[in-house]
Amino acid sequence: MAEATPNKEVPKPKASFDTTVSTEKISWADQAEEEDGQDEATSSSSAPVATSSQETKTEPTEEVKEQLGELSLSEEPSLLDDPDDSNIQAVTAGDTVYTSAVTFEDLNLSEELLRGLYVEMGFSRPSKIQAVTLPMILTPPYKDLVAQAHNGSGKTTCFVLGMLSRVDPKKKIPQALCICPTRELALQNQAVLLRMGKFTGITCMCAIPDHSTSYLPISKRPPITDQVVIGTPGTINKWLVSKKLATRDLNIIVFDEADHMLAQDGFKDDSERILREIKRSTGGCQVLLFSATFNEMVKAFIPKVIKDANEIYVKKEELTLEKLKQYKVWCPDELAKIEVIRDRIFEFGQKVGQTIIFVRTKESTKMLQSALTKEGYECTAIQGALDQEVREKIIQEFKDGFTKVLISTNLLARGFDQAQVNLVINYDIPVNHETREPDYEVYLHRIGRAGRFGRKGAVFNLLCTDWDKKIMEKIENYFQHHVPEIPNWKSEEDFENALKEAGLL
Repeated sequence: MAEATPNKEVPKPKASFDTTVSTEKISWADQAEEEDGQDEATSSSSAPVATSSQETKTEPTEEVKEQLGELSLSEEPSLLDDPDDSNIQAVTAGDTVYTSAVTFEDLNLSEELLRGLYVEMGFSRPSKIQAVTLPMILTPPYKDLVAQAHNGSGKTTCFVLGMLSRVDPKKKIPQALCICPTRELALQNQAVLLRMGKFTGITCMCAIPDHSTSYLPISKRPPITDQVVIGTPGTINKWLVSKKLATRDLNIIVFDEADHMLAQDGFKDDSERILREIKRSTGGCQVLLFSATFNEMVKAFIPKVIKDANEIYVKKEELTLEKLKQYKVWCPDELAKIEVIRDRIFEFGQKVGQTIIFVRTKESTKMLQSALTKEGYECTAIQGALDQEVREKIIQEFKDGFTKVLISTNLLARGFDQAQVNLVINYDIPVNHETREPDYEVYLHRIGRAGRFGRKGAVFNLLCTDWDKKIMEKIENYFQHHVPEIPNWKSEEDFENALKEAGLL
């Protein structure tokens, strides 16, 4: 278990930022990785929710302390190592002075939210990214925020807690909006919010395309009365145009995986359209942009979307988590790739947790699944062309542990949380389809599916052409991180040693 260390001094162009952190040993807030249901989460508690403008600190009640005491005996939170976000670079805008949060009580949260954090989620302390960003999110005058941090460092908790803190459950109208690039990520974020807000009485609607079996024309939908809406940009735009989603009372809007949401080849047009509508109807609300990656083009575009925002970035060479061991494997051909997965990695890897294998195309998902299934390995495959019901079933089976191996296109590269994933295999190295250059952001997101939140994990990059080698070399140079090569692709001992080095055996 890692000890918290003081953050380095951050730039102070217009405001000061006190980054004092406790030096005691801590276990801290994880993204809710093991949520297994939403049915209880719409609790009808009518207790008032404290807003972030409270002037007095909220301490846990005796009831909460009693529940915490019971929790420590039966469900003690995991003690997690802290991903090295110590070199967080924060730039504050305006004259507001922020103080880093050592405990959740420092954030003046309501009793209901503290119960959600401590009792339902099992958290005990904010992570580093949470300690820095949550005061920025929750302190008036509620400045916009651009926040980048490691995969698995607790970004989801930052914006979910931010949304819950800005909502009045007595008002039956949308007050917080979160936009995600995929339905899978939207559903996952909804599950986290419902768990964390279990005791608040806050409800959440997921704005994603309907299943074909339950399709309801927009014209027949009633206006949304849930306080929080989480969804994909296409569906949210449709609801806005049809006047089913009111924006006049929105206090906060979040873009999860914001780099993709604002990229030219992503959802830039939809995102801009949504922002224009919200600013027109509300006169402006707090905008949060969260992602593990922001390339230079997106960084240059951000000031056109939001002005005078607080900003937090991590140097790109520090984004590859130290707890995550990366390897490259030279395979003479495609058949050798399958042999490596089957007879080397799976030989040991299935003993240590779950595995995600990333491929480049939907055809590859079918091919690889067929090849591994013929050899007696149970695995599932997911890609965007599958029906929504099928995709959700595959993901739920994987989250429930019924399947240990999941083959995926980049559909699950971003934001997909599953605590038991210890291995990621890049069957195909990610490249930009237009330029044929490495897709650095996707690579980082892919490998971030393993070793979530400081846990140990290993990544195997399978290479079988000179072009693969060049792509991998460029990735190493970009992140300034050397990836060692497995000496012999036929050696079981070499793969066993690699997994031991990663701390998985």
